[in-house]
Amino acid sequence: MSNDNPPADHVFVDDDKPGSPIEENLKSRATWMRGLFMLISCALVSVAFAAGSLIVVLGFFWVLFTGAVNRQVQQVGLSLANYIYNVARYLTFNTDEKPFPLGGEWPAGSKTDAKQD
Repeated sequence: MSNDNPPADHVFVDDDKPGSPIEENLKSRATWMRGLFMLISCALVSVAFAAGSLIVVLGFFWVLFTGAVNRQVQQVGLSLANYIYNVARYLTFNTDEKPFPLGGEWPAGSKTDAKQD
């Protein structure tokens, strides 16, 4: 090899230049904290999906045996759906607001949001 093109393992770093954006992102505590919160949120949304499945089954059997929709089950389902939506928005970088329990409050399933028949 010539002196004009040194081998890749002999790269010289100029400490006077500011770090590259990738380097700064890798060293950013905020980026790593967001990653940790994202992992926790993924675990929590998995639990929420399992609870949602139980609510779906409970709601189905309630209608099957009584012929009417249980409004409490409907409100819990709406609240859980809002929570999953909030987590999805956080995980996809559409908001910086952390979902419950990491920062925000549990979303209420308001009657105005529910479709009234």
